[in-house]
Amino acid sequence: MASDAPGFVHDRPAAPPLARMAVALLALIGLLVSTYLSLYKLGVIGGLTCTVGSCEQVQASPWAVLMGIPVSLWGVGAYVAILAIAIVGLQPGQVHARWVALALFCLSAVGVAFSGYLTYIEAYVIEMWCQWCVTSAVIITLIFLLSIPGLRQAR
Repeated sequence: MASDAPGFVHDRPAAPPLARMAVALLALIGLLVSTYLSLYKLGVIGGLTCTVGSCEQVQASPWAVLMGIPVSLWGVGAYVAILAIAIVGLQPGQVHARWVALALFCLSAVGVAFSGYLTYIEAYVIEMWCQWCVTSAVIITLIFLLSIPGLRQAR
């Protein structure tokens, strides 16, 4: 392969960015959390294990559904998309791809904004907390912060 091909340095694939690997790992964890909440919301599992807060009451609130779809399922979709894009972005020819950096940044920015809104609802409207929802909010915030360096490195 040509040494001037994107993602290659001296005829060797460029090392995948550690931040992008961390994004993929966090997206996988977020996917597990949102899948767990979705299984509860869809009635597949009987109860949530929640050591802090009131997860089941938060999940039963009207704010746990958006456009007829459980918010946790929206999370599943978002985390699957972020995980897929991060994995594609780890491939040698895509390490410096601008579309990967922009997609991760934009998806996670929307996730942070939506999680911020839901956290506000938990704190000031429902006045109850769901530890899994807060965990997801922290995860998407970390993904957002880790996506920022990719914008500077992308071509």
